[in-house]
Amino acid sequence: HSLLRRDALAGSPLPNPLAPRVPHFTPKAKRVIYLFQAGAPSHLELFDPKPELTKRNGQLPPADLLKDYRAAFIKPNSALLGPKYKFALQGKCGMELSETLPHLGTMADDLCLIRTMQTEAVNHAPAQIMMNTGSQQFGRPSFGSWTIYGLGSQSENLPGYVVLTSAKGTSGGASNYGCGFLPTVYGGIPFRPTGDPVLYLSNPKGYDVKTQRASLDTLQRLNSLALGHHGDPEAAARIQNYELAYQLQSSAPELMDLSAEPASVLEMYGIKDPKQPGFARNCLLARRLAERGVRFVQLFHEAWDQHGDLTNGIKNNCKDTDQASAALVKDLKQRGLLDDTLVIWGGEFGRTPMVQGGNDGRDHHNRAFSLWLAGGGVKRGYIHGATDDLGFNVARDPVHVHDLNATLLHLLGFDHTKLTYRFQGRDFRLTDVHGEVVHALLA
Repeated sequence: HSLLRRDALAGSPLPNPLAPRVPHFTPKAKRVIYLFQAGAPSHLELFDPKPELTKRNGQLPPADLLKDYRAAFIKPNSALLGPKYKFALQGKCGMELSETLPHLGTMADDLCLIRTMQTEAVNHAPAQIMMNTGSQQFGRPSFGSWTIYGLGSQSENLPGYVVLTSAKGTSGGASNYGCGFLPTVYGGIPFRPTGDPVLYLSNPKGYDVKTQRASLDTLQRLNSLALGHHGDPEAAARIQNYELAYQLQSSAPELMDLSAEPASVLEMYGIKDPKQPGFARNCLLARRLAERGVRFVQLFHEAWDQHGDLTNGIKNNCKDTDQASAALVKDLKQRGLLDDTLVIWGGEFGRTPMVQGGNDGRDHHNRAFSLWLAGGGVKRGYIHGATDDLGFNVARDPVHVHDLNATLLHLLGFDHTKLTYRFQGRDFRLTDVHGEVVHALLA
């Protein structure tokens, strides 16, 4: 039986589907901020230094390396391409990071860097949906939705799951943050970067607060009758959504107004104009949402698809994201929020060690890529696993997408095999029938 059905049977005539719930065991993390770098950042330019790849620049890859290998666009036997940027040791932990990440380097001792991520998908939309829902198929609930379904919400006047976008958004679209077959109340709510954060937030002319409240009360009575008659979870979701929309009319504008933030905070994030939309502003909004009890905040920034012009693309992307990503970790830490906030930074796959686009591009690569975590019960100043000398295959300690999701749910207090929802005759879960908790990542 679903958690929602259990709550409905507990006796309340109007169960709140977003009421806070107790997980399977004591969680390390109470909330999540997921900085999703759509387009697939190159691990070879950012997180995984490969001197051997530099030495073999321009040579053909070994034939045995290419057995059964599938690339998205290039011929597998394209020449090898050495990393475009230098790496340096950072922090007391000695984490090697790219020169394009100077701000993140200052936070190295707070990072848990995974260099051995793996996935099956080789193209953007399927791979993004795979990372976020555990399946390449449309229609499965996202990690954020599973989190809200399992833990409920801590905020009474903001959604439990908020989505912020910059650059191009995502190839996978709303499927990356949708609720799938879970009740719609668990889906991510996109906030717009300009104007009203949510469409139709402002009342039309001639429609005052008293009229609005009377209309909502009438709708609530009708939906309550439907809920009592049919027991349909969607009726409870409608009641909750109408009430949340009413609360958002006052809470959302206050949230989006950064005028009260000190100049030192705006400077730390690299925000020159607090009204200008972008990744840096979204990072600061993520911190403000976390402070206000929002359980899951996801930022989508699709700008990393460097099939060509890799050198400039990586440099510009890091200029847009490095300072703000590091500032978010630093800001959460100095406010005492990092210990129970799980921060995730990564994309849907990596990039090939082979060249594409003349001499300055890389194709999609799903056999090995990097991702970092911070806070929320993960090891600090830790590097997990290693790839081979060319950054092509995992050499030791692989972490599949299902393993990552099992571990993230564990940090949130869940046995991933038991957080389920019955749909079409069987119990579904985020990790499907796969996944093992990677205990080496846990503090």
